[in-house]
Amino acid sequence: MNRRKKGNQILKARAKKANAKLSSKNKPRYISKADRETLSNTPAEETTAVSDE
Repeated sequence: MNRRKKGNQILKARAKKANAKLSSKNKPRYISKADRETLSNTPAEETTAVSDE
C-alpha cells in the first residue's frame, strides 16, 4: 500500500468515526436480562395488589 493511499485511508476512518459520534443515537440503552425480569415482575405485582383491594 503506498503512502498516499494509507494516509487517505486513515483520514477517512477518522472522519467516519467523527460522523458516527455526531449522529443521533436511536439505539435504546441495554438492559440486562435480570433487570428486565425484575422490571416486568414489579409492575405486575403492583397492579394485582391494587385490583385485589
